[in-house]
Amino acid sequence: MKEIILLLLFCHVASPVTHSLKIFHTGSTEVPNFPEFVGVALVDEVQIGHYDSNTKRAVPKHWMNKVIADYPGHLEWYTARNLEAHQFFKAELQTLKQRFNQTGGVHTYQRMVGCEWDDVTGDYVNGFHQHGYDGEDWLVLDLKTLTWIAPTLQAVITKQNRNNDKAELAACWDFLSQVCIDLLKKYVHYGKSTLQRTVLPSVSLLQKSPSSPVSCHATGFYPDKGMLFWTRDGEELQDLMDQGEILPNHDGTFQRSVQLDVSSVKPEDWGKYECVFQLSGVKEDIVTKLDPAVIKTNNPGINTALVIGVVGLLLLLVICITGVFIWRRNNNGFRPANTLETSSAKPASPT
Repeated sequence: MKEIILLLLFCHVASPVTHSLKIFHTGSTEVPNFPEFVGVALVDEVQIGHYDSNTKRAVPKHWMNKVIADYPGHLEWYTARNLEAHQFFKAELQTLKQRFNQTGGVHTYQRMVGCEWDDVTGDYVNGFHQHGYDGEDWLVLDLKTLTWIAPTLQAVITKQNRNNDKAELAACWDFLSQVCIDLLKKYVHYGKSTLQRTVLPSVSLLQKSPSSPVSCHATGFYPDKGMLFWTRDGEELQDLMDQGEILPNHDGTFQRSVQLDVSSVKPEDWGKYECVFQLSGVKEDIVTKLDPAVIKTNNPGINTALVIGVVGLLLLLVICITGVFIWRRNNNGFRPANTLETSSAKPASPT
């Protein structure tokens, strides 16, 4: 069956040179307190447009209001494309549930479409068109061969149908290589003052308990090219660090954390360690010393400096008496999950 995906575009910029547009759609069934269909548009991981099936209206954010003012029909087009995409997602979810022999329950169908463009060379860099079902890959478009790839057996039928539809494949390529890039350039032009800004973060040292790793947390920086790492005597560490991913904040800035395993660090050596934050385009680094007095902990009332001092004395006592000591530490953490959806600003029909 021919499947026409109507996309909705807002643009995304990923660095001062390479700009990228990402479009996310999510359809779902029986998810409590969540719309049946959501569309989200991002620029540089900053949300600039939103649509959901509850309100049935598109809401521009940030500089997209300037775009809407100059192109009044854009908002109506964006809303209409989401309405049509919602109907497609409802039908697709029913097809997928039958394909997997499922009846009711919570299920999600997602799609991400986008492109990348170099604003220095003016070159098309990359494009992507991916589908997922219940958190697993469903279909991926290989732009080198312009063919669909099916990661699962259940997707083979859909893959074959789409690969046989040459007109639809051509439409996908036209959208990703032409329409997407043209829109991306327009949005970058309108959002230049926001996208090219530089914002330094606030940096904090966090620790769940005296036996946990110390986390250096930087939040509120922009763009998303922040490096965060620990050093000892000015030398970057590798073996003791656990580098976290760069994650978006709700205001369009970013955050990142890096943990330091202090289980083998002697209390008297803590002053040799520093957390360093570096931001692309900014010469001066933000340096935070590993100081027990500034560490924020989940255990109010515990004086971290006092704990370190007592541990040091006990350690010396144990060394003197037995000559042997073993410290064990457990690092428990989690990785937040991000679900976004976007839209585009010119009719196109990638599958």
